Amino acid sequence: MAEQKTMQKQPKIIVVDATNSIAGRMCSHVSKLLLQGNRVAIVNAEKAMLSGNRAKTIEQYKEHLEINSVTNPIHGPFHPRRPDTMLTKMVRGMVPKRKSSGMAAFARLRVYIGVPEEMKKSKLESFSDSKITKPESYYISVGGVARELGWKG
Repeated sequence: MAEQKTMQKQPKIIVVDATNSIAGRMCSHVSKLLLQGNRVAIVNAEKAMLSGNRAKTIEQYKEHLEINSVTNPIHGPFHPRRPDTMLTKMVRGMVPKRKSSGMAAFARLRVYIGVPEEMKKSKLESFSDSKITKPESYYISVGGVARELGWKG
């Protein structure tokens, strides 16, 4: 019998540029790509934008930081203060994280602050419907919110 080589299909790596993209819309596209079996890397996480009133957005994030365990804050919940972990948590909310398919999809996600050396040569993709439409002053960047929460980046 002839030997048959079983070649597994290598999932393609999609590099998404978060610059001037609305964070929620971009994360929903990324979660769909992850659930389809692709590996996704988000670069420039600190440049993703959040729409809405700047002061109110920061206030809501600061209120969220006050939620902790009644008995011992060490037990969590743990709140992200870095832009890359903020976007990671946004995507995690959009995949079925308790199912095996969602866990596998979430494991294929990587989020970076800036652009790493190994990804500078690759083609950066962005989603046209997630780009901001108004001037930048109408939005606040995820990096801006992170700095208000205590991130030193």
